[in-house]
Amino acid sequence: MTRDNFMSSIIMLPIVFKKINTISIAALFAISMIFSSLASVHAAPIPPGTTGVKWHPGHYYTIQNWANDDPIYMAQVYKELEATPALRGMQLRYLWGWLEKSPGVYDFSSIDKHLAKLTAMNKRLVIQVQTKSFEANWKLIPDYLKTAEYEGGAFAFRDWGSTTIDGYNIKLWNTNVRNRLTALLKAMGERYNSHPNFEGIGMIETAMGQAVTPLTTAQTDKWFDNLIIVQQKARTFFPNTMTIQEINYPREYLKQITSAMVKMGGALGCPDIYPDEPGLNFVGDAYSPQGAYPYFAQLSGIVPIAPTVEKVNYLNTRGDKKGHVPTVQEILVFARNELKPNYIFWQRLPEYVGQVLEVMSWKRQTSTPSGGLISTCPSAYSSCITD
Repeated sequence: MTRDNFMSSIIMLPIVFKKINTISIAALFAISMIFSSLASVHAAPIPPGTTGVKWHPGHYYTIQNWANDDPIYMAQVYKELEATPALRGMQLRYLWGWLEKSPGVYDFSSIDKHLAKLTAMNKRLVIQVQTKSFEANWKLIPDYLKTAEYEGGAFAFRDWGSTTIDGYNIKLWNTNVRNRLTALLKAMGERYNSHPNFEGIGMIETAMGQAVTPLTTAQTDKWFDNLIIVQQKARTFFPNTMTIQEINYPREYLKQITSAMVKMGGALGCPDIYPDEPGLNFVGDAYSPQGAYPYFAQLSGIVPIAPTVEKVNYLNTRGDKKGHVPTVQEILVFARNELKPNYIFWQRLPEYVGQVLEVMSWKRQTSTPSGGLISTCPSAYSSCITD
C-alpha cells in the first residue's frame, strides 16, 4: 500500500464509522418499533380467576356479507375505524363450516389476523358463529356433519311464499350436532376469552326458517332446549366475554330463551332494527306473546342489549316493505329510545357507509366512549372490565 493510499484510508475511517453508526441507529429504531408493535398486538391477557366481563359498549361495524378477507374492502374498513373514534370495533361473521375443517380441527387464522390488527388500533372484535345460511350454496357446516350420526346436520328451508330452497339451518335437536357445536365454542373460548380485545361472541337469530320438510313440535322444542344448553356452555367457556343470542321469531319461544339468557348472564341481540315492524314491536295480549323488541327495553340494564342494523333496515322500516326508507339517524333514534341498547352493530355497506360515518361524527356519538348508548354495567355481571 502506498503512503497516499494509506492516508486516504485513514481519512475515510470516520466516514465509514459514521455510516455504520447511522445504520446501527436505524436498525435499533426499527427493532424497537417492531417490539413496540408486538407489545401493542399481544395485549396483556385477563388473569385466570377474574370474575368481571369485558365491557366496551358503543357502535361497531358489522362486516358486509363474507367480505372478511377482501383486502380492498377491509383496508377501507380499517381506515374508517382508525379515523372514527365513535366506532369501537367490528363484528365478523363466520359460518361453522369455515371454522371447523374436520372433527376437532379448527382454522382460526382469519380471526387471529383481524384481532391482532384491531388490538394494535385499540379497537375490539365481536364474532358471530353462523349456524343458518341464507343461500343454498353456502358452506354452512363441516362435511362430517352430513352423515347419519348427525341426521345430515342441516335442514333446508324456504322464505315465506318461496318455492325454492333459500338456505339451511342446523339440526340442533340432534344431541350430536349440539355437542359438536359446543366443542367449537370451547376451542374458541380457550383461545380468545382471556384476550382483552375479544369483546364478544354470538349466535345467529332464533328464526328457524320454514322447513321444506315440516318439523315436528318435538323437534322444535328440542331445538330451543339445545340452543339454551349451547348458550349455557358458552358462558362457561367465555366467563370474561359477552355471549350474545339474537332473538326475533318464533314469538312462542322468546320468553323461554330470554329467561334463560337472563339467568346465565347472556346478552340479547336482534338481526334487524325495523322501527315499524309489527311482529317485532308487538306488545303481546291474551292470545299471543309479545315480540322481541319489548324484551329489550324490559331487560336493558339487566343483560347487555346488542341489536344489528342490516342492509334491509337501510331500505325500509318494515320487512314487508310497507313502511318507508329511513335515515340512519331515524334508525339510531328508534334503537336508542325504544330498545335501550348498549351496543349497536352497523352493517358496513358502501352505499350507506357515508351516512353512517356522518352520524358517527355528531357530538351525541363522540361525546362519550359509548357513543350515546347506555354504558352502565348490567346487573347480570358481577363487574365490568373497562380497561
